[in-house]
Amino acid sequence: MAQNENTAALSAAGVSVWLDDLSRDRIQSGNLAELIATRSVVGVTTNPTIFQGALSQGHSYDGQLKELAAQGADADAAIRTITTDDVRAACDVFADVFVASGGVDGRVSIEVDPRLAFDAEKTTAQAVELWKIVDRPNLFIKIPATEAGLPAIASVIAEGISVNVTLIFSVQRYRAVMGAYLDGVGKAKVAGHDPAKIHSVASFFVSRVDTEIDKRLEAIGTPEALELRGKAGIANARLAYAEYQDVFDGGKHTSTYAHLAASAGANRQRPLWASTGVKNPEYSDTMYVTELVGRNTVNTLPEKTLEAVADHGEVRGDTLSETASAAKAVFDKLAAVGIDLGDVFEVLEREGVDKFEKSWAELLSATAEELTAATSESN
Repeated sequence: MAQNENTAALSAAGVSVWLDDLSRDRIQSGNLAELIATRSVVGVTTNPTIFQGALSQGHSYDGQLKELAAQGADADAAIRTITTDDVRAACDVFADVFVASGGVDGRVSIEVDPRLAFDAEKTTAQAVELWKIVDRPNLFIKIPATEAGLPAIASVIAEGISVNVTLIFSVQRYRAVMGAYLDGVGKAKVAGHDPAKIHSVASFFVSRVDTEIDKRLEAIGTPEALELRGKAGIANARLAYAEYQDVFDGGKHTSTYAHLAASAGANRQRPLWASTGVKNPEYSDTMYVTELVGRNTVNTLPEKTLEAVADHGEVRGDTLSETASAAKAVFDKLAAVGIDLGDVFEVLEREGVDKFEKSWAELLSATAEELTAATSESN
């Protein structure tokens, strides 16, 4: 099987192509391995919504649910077993990619319980638990970038555990995330862990920014406001990339990372573009991919977006470097027409956590029902 030219071009331009989806069907059918072979996919991200969707469709989990019911497992224990089994299996599918990339890619993410998003101590404890349960070196533990999440990120990395920081919406919070990563790496080194084995990505959400800001621009309704629709998400990500370059890629504030890299082999924390499925049908369905191309980045794509890129995505090389000034101009115009960007980012973070909590609650409820039904069948 040959690689698709467009996704191969994306990879050649420095973007690690990851799939934003996982299910047992995808693993067992060979589809995941096929995407590695034909779509340049080198990683997978999951979240509570993805697992909720996977468990609600088909019958792949019926047998395991019956076994868990017979063991007396409750819904929380059953979900933990099912999701960690899927993630472990996916890690094994990506094992060769992990080795070939020197541990940079071939990564599979699993998120801590979203109900812990505002509790640093419990987030840290569960991250350590998940790391031990999955027991694969190419695992990423996903931790939300809430204020409470920041110390948890540093603490988990200090334990020598690789982390995918998720739900980042603002450049200000992104700066804090990079600081937490570097703090954690420094502590890991002191604790005797090998920083060279610790990797991290910072998941910066894109399309949700446009969805929220477009709604506000349409409410304002002036020609100047309407002209700015569909521009905020990419501008925000480009500003984030400039911050990444400043801290990890030879910018004014690279000294901390440079010291850790030179003294302990520390890795850079790569920016990951998440929420890259286009919500507005008036926009190009590949815009959050082709407009965010740069070295040392990751783009995690829903399958629909991945196939759109494979079919008609135009990879024009680097579309991130030297774009910060134009991106800042977009933000200046947004502020000028009355967009409260601070409020936008607060709303998006709160809604992001709420969405995952809702999916988790639905997953718990559905799993409890399945366990009850399985118990009744066996009696």
